[in-house]
Amino acid sequence: MPYLVSFHLGWLIGSLLLGFCMGWISVVQRGNGTSKVTARWLAVLVAGLVAASFAHVVPGRFGYWLDLGLTMFGCYLVGAAIGAWLRDRVVARSMPPA
Repeated sequence: MPYLVSFHLGWLIGSLLLGFCMGWISVVQRGNGTSKVTARWLAVLVAGLVAASFAHVVPGRFGYWLDLGLTMFGCYLVGAAIGAWLRDRVVARSMPPA
C-alpha cells in the first residue's frame, strides 16, 4: 500500500481535489438523491469490493487496479465530505440572521 500511495500520489491528490469540487457543488444542488434500497445495494457492493481487496481474491494486475480504484474512491469521498462541510460553513456564515 505505501508503494501504491507514493507512486500514484498525483492521481490520489487529483481524486481528492475532484471530490472537494463535487462536494462544494453538491450542497447547492438539491436533487432527490438515491433511494434507500439503491443506497443499501451500493453499500453492499463497496463492502464486497473492500473485502475482496483485503482478502487478495483478485490477483495480479486486476487486483492492483482494484486496490488503486478503492484508494482513489476513498480519497474522492474524503474530498467530497470536506468540500460539502466547508461549503455549508461558508454559506451558513454569509446568510443574514433570521
